[in-house]
Amino acid sequence: MRRDISYVKRGMQFGDNARPVHCVYGSVRHFAFILFAAQLLAAFADPKTATLLKRVERRYNSNTTLTVNFSETYSGPGRAPRTETGKLYLLKPGKMRWEYTSPPGKLFISDGKVVYLYLPDSNRVQKMGLKATEDMRAPLAFLLGKLNFEREFQNLQVRPDAGGTVITAEAKSANLRYTKVEFVLSPTLEIRKLHVVGQDQSVLDFSFDDERLNPAFSAGLFQFKAPAGAEVVDGTQ
Repeated sequence: MRRDISYVKRGMQFGDNARPVHCVYGSVRHFAFILFAAQLLAAFADPKTATLLKRVERRYNSNTTLTVNFSETYSGPGRAPRTETGKLYLLKPGKMRWEYTSPPGKLFISDGKVVYLYLPDSNRVQKMGLKATEDMRAPLAFLLGKLNFEREFQNLQVRPDAGGTVITAEAKSANLRYTKVEFVLSPTLEIRKLHVVGQDQSVLDFSFDDERLNPAFSAGLFQFKAPAGAEVVDGTQ
């Protein structure tokens, strides 16, 4: 999953290979309400679908900490795909550490109020308020314990796939940075893949493995200290 969240913010990149995200985790404020009622009824007409979605929500919303290995690939019009990998640490509410192994040294950290993106190649830090990075909040809400399919998406569809389940959904508003999201679930309801299509036809793909719920780790992981000599671009002022 990209911190520079990677589908990882206003005036900030969700990955150094992605475009600036101007609304994410408010978008994630990715997502018209004219047909909302009809679409919502259609999405939940099947009781089995509604039950499945609630089970996925409970799985991720009821835990305090999470770790998972991730691989994220960004591709956009005229840009070659680029893949980055690492490990994500999550402490609710709102604390994340995306620790990259490829490229090594890259970090995306949220302390619950401020987010920091460190790019080692340029020795540069981008600093933004958490509220200003919410354009991708809906697609990645399961990481923050705020997953709510009914609230965040429309035209929800569920289908079986290779022993698991695929959930597809559309953005609720044309003002959001993405248009469509696809979740791939394991038989135990782990979110193994996330596919996000942007308004500009860019695509962000995440793969997750070795997910662990409620592991113990130090809260110090979410405290950021700029490396010596790093340029800090402060977007909070």
